[in-house]
Amino acid sequence: MDLTRTQSPNPFDFLPARPEFGVHSMAFGNGEVLPAAQRFNSKEVGGDNVSPDLSWSSFPSETKGFALTCFDPDAPTVSGFWHWIVIDLDKYITSIDLGAGSVSEDRLPGNAFHVRNDAGTFGYMGAAPPKGDCFPHRYIFTVYALDTDDLGVTPDFSATRASSVLSRHTLARAFLTGLYGY
Repeated sequence: MDLTRTQSPNPFDFLPARPEFGVHSMAFGNGEVLPAAQRFNSKEVGGDNVSPDLSWSSFPSETKGFALTCFDPDAPTVSGFWHWIVIDLDKYITSIDLGAGSVSEDRLPGNAFHVRNDAGTFGYMGAAPPKGDCFPHRYIFTVYALDTDDLGVTPDFSATRASSVLSRHTLARAFLTGLYGY
């Protein structure tokens, strides 16, 4: 019997289909290895734990707000791992700066706020797959164009609960996937 773990399917394939729009980063391109800046700042990983810059365009005209997440579907759990959740980005905000995921510097624009990630902290948590895993993990940065400017989400929501609310209010999504393994 082969017990080699295989890469999980794309979790967005299980959600209702939605149109896609464009998102990009100066830090890395879609399908590229995440630079050290976007990796976790541990001795093993050696990263800087800095969230990437993101900018998006071509979203639906009826968009009333945005949210963004970073999710690792390849984490060795049955539910993946949420690395970053930002809620209440105003409909006029079409980019987020490098390092905006830092809680200590409060760099999110407007009334946007962080929901606790799966490590139990607020803000961005860089890529940190288990050493020697079978394959590089995918870190899916997603921008959600929403049908509301108030999701009713608060910072004390779990990442999974916030994601569930996002699903119900998504008009369109934009994806940017970075890879990392060591």
